[in-house]
Amino acid sequence: MIHPHTELRYINKLIGYGVFATKFIPKGSITWVLDDLDQRFEPSYIWSLNPILREKLIKYCYRDNQGTYILCWDIAKFVNHSFNSSCVGTAYKFELAARDIHPGEELTDDYGYLNLDKPFYCLHETNSSRTKVMPDDLLHYYPELDRKASEAMKDFNHVEQPLKKLIGNKFIDKINAVAEGKEQMDSILNVYYDRSKKLKLVG
Repeated sequence: MIHPHTELRYINKLIGYGVFATKFIPKGSITWVLDDLDQRFEPSYIWSLNPILREKLIKYCYRDNQGTYILCWDIAKFVNHSFNSSCVGTAYKFELAARDIHPGEELTDDYGYLNLDKPFYCLHETNSSRTKVMPDDLLHYYPELDRKASEAMKDFNHVEQPLKKLIGNKFIDKINAVAEGKEQMDSILNVYYDRSKKLKLVG
């Protein structure tokens, strides 16, 4: 579920739609959390589809660390990519505001932690020399993502958290301990889908 203070807006013909803040969303707020309405698809189902349907579905899905395709039921599936994203993922199936997000500002993700199946070519960003997201980006950039998430968690207990009640039960004790400074966050590297291990198991 996406943060309630957001809405879908049309950007332009090239980009299409994006998700924007309707009210101030402070750093450390949960901006998205996986919930029971999000749809999960096994790879076997994806590849059983007509290629036209498969392409459309994959476009809006991400993959978890088991390789399951997940389609967000709400406007979260329209969140666009940025190498300087306003949101950052965690190992706990939710994302945080990496910085203060002001009304009218777009919520963006770094697609590098979404386990893409193929390279994603991006529009040029003035603050980055990178032009594409690779399926293995998480292996290379997780230290910076971990740093951003850890910084955001410092504000976790000091901001309104309308989505906190949707955090999975198996994570809540860990999250409370991290927010209180008693434990360190687990690395976002935990969400990486290692295709090589999957292939070895199949073989």
